[in-house]
Amino acid sequence: MDIKNLSIQDFHDALCAKEFSAREAVEECYKTIDKNKNLNAFITLTKEEAVSNAADIDIKIAKNEKISLLGGVPVAVKDNMLLSGFPATAGSDILREHIAIYNGTVIEKLKTQGATIIGKTNMDEFAMGSSNENSAFGPVKNPHNTERVSGGSSGGSAVAVASGEVVTALGSDTGGSIRQPAAFCGVVGLKPTYGAVSRFGLMAMASSLDQIGPFTKSVSESEIMFNAIRGKDMKDATTFKIRDERSKKNAKDLVIGIPKEYFIDGIDPYVSKYIESAIEKLKKIGCTFKEISLPHTKYALSTYYIVMPAEVSTNLARFDGVRYSGISEIRKEVNSLKELYLKTRGIGFGKESRRRILLGTFVLSSGYYDAYYSKAQKVRTLISNDFVEAFKEVDVIFTPTTPTAAFKIGEKTSDPLSMYLSDIFTIPVNLAGLPGISIPVKKFIVGSGELPVNFQLIGKHYHETDLFELGKEYEGNL
Repeated sequence: MDIKNLSIQDFHDALCAKEFSAREAVEECYKTIDKNKNLNAFITLTKEEAVSNAADIDIKIAKNEKISLLGGVPVAVKDNMLLSGFPATAGSDILREHIAIYNGTVIEKLKTQGATIIGKTNMDEFAMGSSNENSAFGPVKNPHNTERVSGGSSGGSAVAVASGEVVTALGSDTGGSIRQPAAFCGVVGLKPTYGAVSRFGLMAMASSLDQIGPFTKSVSESEIMFNAIRGKDMKDATTFKIRDERSKKNAKDLVIGIPKEYFIDGIDPYVSKYIESAIEKLKKIGCTFKEISLPHTKYALSTYYIVMPAEVSTNLARFDGVRYSGISEIRKEVNSLKELYLKTRGIGFGKESRRRILLGTFVLSSGYYDAYYSKAQKVRTLISNDFVEAFKEVDVIFTPTTPTAAFKIGEKTSDPLSMYLSDIFTIPVNLAGLPGISIPVKKFIVGSGELPVNFQLIGKHYHETDLFELGKEYEGNL
């Protein structure tokens, strides 16, 4: 059995044909994870529960009962999503002892459909990072080259899929945290329209930007996963009823916009070469391209790094050593509540988390709110309006996902600004609440020595179907 090369549909068909059992699939996943320990993709393995779920699926198949498409499919989930009875650390020391007491909505949906959750994946602490080097559990390594980063913050989930440890995985995307690691690892990563997927049970980083989405090996699988987890949830007021909208019936008839602001001199020549080849492939398919302008793109990074830290400082205030487990060692040593707060937050949060909490507290403070936060929100509206105007002329927007391929571990840790620039092409999508998908230019084989490059497709609100149809058309012509 080769999990690495099985799509969700292939897995389902083989399982139903009794070519292997769900239990055998689970065992194969754990063997692969053990073999790839050096990649450090997982924080927690849920073996007992996975084996139990697999047994239930095998019983149904033995009785010739129908199972869902995701029945028995091995799935990994990022460790900022709550899975009842298991640790939920968000990659942080401050939550190392925290055990979730309920399931998040996406977890419930996966369980209802019989998916087998293999474990919780490694991530940048509280989803703050672009390389997965900010985890209290160590960096996640790129399976194509272990000297290079996996991308972040959902690096563990991207690596788990790329290395064949699971069939599919979930991550969260606040400024590119699904699409960027997908690009660095050569898999498909989807960031849905804001509100399309419930965030109930997701540890909030920046509430107006966060969105849960899947990692898969193909666009068709991304569509399957999206349909499995999407929809209105009464526990998340930002969610909406399912809306399937599309611009054209035929993917080849979609007009694709090329924003001149995204094709800049700073793009690595290696990436540029592959991006140009993807454009040529789409032209051969018959797609029409049109140059567009998103004039406020140059303000997106600075806007994001005001809005996001402001929300971070608010959301992370709850982790004070009193609630959510804290750090038991510190509780034994302190003599006052204030000392507990200071020691817990001082020791428990990593360097990047402290940096963003301090920055967010500053921009929200008296005397600076109007100068920074209020102004950033106005610019955010201008960025969103750019997309509204662009979508009057085009159906989908094409960009690189990242300006470079995966960089070396440690290369950018001493230069936060350089690290932040890794998300320069993905951040505007979150600010505008749009759907975006990261697709490999070609199939990059682990061990080939080649570093993956992905392109990004951006759609109108609720138009994930445009992205899926165009993406599947592209993959079908590779």
